Amino acid sequence: MQHILFVCTGNTCRSPMAEAILKNKNINGIEVKSAGIYAATGSDASPNAKQVLAKNKIDHQHRSTLLSKAEADWADLILTMTTSHKFAIQQQYPEAIHKVYTLKEFTGADFNQDVIDPFGGSVEVYEKTFQELNRLIDKALEKIAGEKA
Repeated sequence: MQHILFVCTGNTCRSPMAEAILKNKNINGIEVKSAGIYAATGSDASPNAKQVLAKNKIDHQHRSTLLSKAEADWADLILTMTTSHKFAIQQQYPEAIHKVYTLKEFTGADFNQDVIDPFGGSVEVYEKTFQELNRLIDKALEKIAGEKA
């Protein structure tokens, strides 16, 4: 079983959408969670994130989780939304350095390692972030499948 952890800032927009997208793909052998570097534990996903997930026929019950050593230890792969998230995790949990990547870095992007933060934006901005995450997760799954082959 491979454990994948998505991390963003507050765990109410990007990482819950990424978690929901990957869970919705129903891939055997993969468990997924999400957390936030500065999350308030127990918060709901943002209304626009929930609306975009529903529009894309993804049902996801979410409560935010503050990133802790337990989540970092649980994960085999930690995929962050920004370079600053990656560096924060590497500083706080140096034992996890070898398994932390930005989602874009993991999928082969050479520049602009950050997924756009839709926080405070319109439903259209959230939809763009959802589509970007969906594409990146598909690429990540291709890479993971290739590593297992």
